[in-house]
Amino acid sequence: MLEPAQRAEAASVLWAAQRDRIPADPLTITYPGIGTEDAYGIQLLNIRRQLDEGKTVSGHKVGLSSEVMQQMMGVDEPDYGHLLSDMVLPEGTPVEAGRYCYPRVEVEIGYVLGRSLPGEGCTTADVLAATEYIVPAIELIDSRIKDWRIRIADTIADNASSAGFVLGSARVRPQDLDPAGIAAVLHRDGEEIARGNTSAVLGDPTEAVAWLARKVASFGVRLEAGHVILPGSCTRAVDVRPGEEYRADFEGLGSVSVGFVH
Repeated sequence: MLEPAQRAEAASVLWAAQRDRIPADPLTITYPGIGTEDAYGIQLLNIRRQLDEGKTVSGHKVGLSSEVMQQMMGVDEPDYGHLLSDMVLPEGTPVEAGRYCYPRVEVEIGYVLGRSLPGEGCTTADVLAATEYIVPAIELIDSRIKDWRIRIADTIADNASSAGFVLGSARVRPQDLDPAGIAAVLHRDGEEIARGNTSAVLGDPTEAVAWLARKVASFGVRLEAGHVILPGSCTRAVDVRPGEEYRADFEGLGSVSVGFVH
């Protein structure tokens, strides 16, 4: 466990890294005693700073929601981060790659809540009943840690490597589509580069949303009506560069695209 002053110092390190686009050394090296609870505390310190600047919470994201990623990180559950109002990237508007340190894209579906979720004891049935519609999504992730040299505490403290998200125009009610078996294909400049299925996300991405509702409840947080919830990627993350255009196609759900400029 870190002292409160160390948590504040670590939060300031990440804050400066994001502001200046100069990645920091891994917190797990600088603060060898850092744990998961410390990391969530550091994340919340910087979220509060951004809320104080006038940003608002647009939703949350789940990370490490595949068994492979959990094994890589040596953990047995996912992690989560906040999606803020300045992370909303309108489809059709080019994204400046230079705003980020090491941008990558991930392919996932998004759950848009029509009403707030219960916290402790939240089930997949609760999630489906509260979801107004499901949308195609591309998440933009980034690391404020040098060269993505992250362990679990690094990414949690860094807001689960959140950076932005783009939602497609399709709106499908969960009762009209099985969220657990949607095939997805990612194209770069028209060429297929990755393929996956939403079943890669805890077997059913709705499970990831229910886990998130239970997890954030322990921090006194609720997943609110109107929030976007990103449950995790169904393909590998892909590095992006200026001049590239990405399109994700989802079986039965439509597509979403994003382009990058200098």
